[in-house]
Amino acid sequence: MDALLHFLPQVWFVILALFLFLYVMLDGFDLGVGILSLTSSDEERRSILMTSLGNIWDANETWLVLMGGALFGAFPLAYGTILSALYIPIFMMIFGLIFRAVAFEFREHSNRKFLWNFAFGAGSFIAALGQGFALGSVIEGIAVDQSGHFIGSTWDWLDWRSLLVALTLIQGYVLIGSTYLILKTEGELQKTHFRTAKLAAITTFIGAILITIATPIVYEAARTRLFSPPLVYIFAVIPVLGVLLVGLLLRSLNREEENTPLIWTILIFLLTFIGLGLIVFPYIIPNQITIYQAAASPSALVFMLTFIGVLIPIMLFYNIYNYVVFRGKVVSDAYGE
Repeated sequence: MDALLHFLPQVWFVILALFLFLYVMLDGFDLGVGILSLTSSDEERRSILMTSLGNIWDANETWLVLMGGALFGAFPLAYGTILSALYIPIFMMIFGLIFRAVAFEFREHSNRKFLWNFAFGAGSFIAALGQGFALGSVIEGIAVDQSGHFIGSTWDWLDWRSLLVALTLIQGYVLIGSTYLILKTEGELQKTHFRTAKLAAITTFIGAILITIATPIVYEAARTRLFSPPLVYIFAVIPVLGVLLVGLLLRSLNREEENTPLIWTILIFLLTFIGLGLIVFPYIIPNQITIYQAAASPSALVFMLTFIGVLIPIMLFYNIYNYVVFRGKVVSDAYGE
């Protein structure tokens, strides 16, 4: 029974990490394309960007819903604490997602598209910013009492460390959005996104370096884990692999390859998630609440596991089918040559 009590929370920790990774990858390029739409020079370019998302963006956001439901069911204590501590960033995210969804639909039926274009881009930026603040605050740690209930203030989430994480995440979304658009566009518009991808790769890399340096300096618990064997050897390899992947990404962008930039970007995000997971585990809220303290009853975890075991393959099949059906370029007469 003791083994089961330890094993089930670990399984759900991995499942939540998978959901988060899939959401960041899939809806991340949605948000990145939305942010990039703010810089589009004319309506035709902006229409191409939004058309590239038209049939897939709804499915991408289902991973966020699934992640929220899984967190509520598997780790109810963490769910309540996180929502209490991060009301403002979470509402920023929800407001941004709603705003961009409404703007996306209304834009199609509007004769004056400027307002809805701006709303879509601004909603994407606000949603990404809220996610970044929430992620930075969770990594930094949330003030709780002995029972695990939030005891901090409304604005604990707002400091320079969470701002750094938020800005880096936004650049990461712009990066994956740019590499996605390299696949979906041609001609001059594609060349534009080769340039935005290079810029975003550099700024994301700089942000990652700053976070990597600041984390062990600011957080004693992270410093202890980072420099204690055997994790010290793993964390020594991750930055080297990260630099190698960024180098390969920049080389593929300089060569104007279409497929490999997105592949290298996904691998960079995956490496980041692995490093983050190793730093955080076994905490669901770093240095405050472990997955074992926050976990629901074993019977609830087993029941949810049975349900999720059926749902995950269905959702993955639907996502894959969606991308296969709507693969190919989105072009126009002006930018397809």
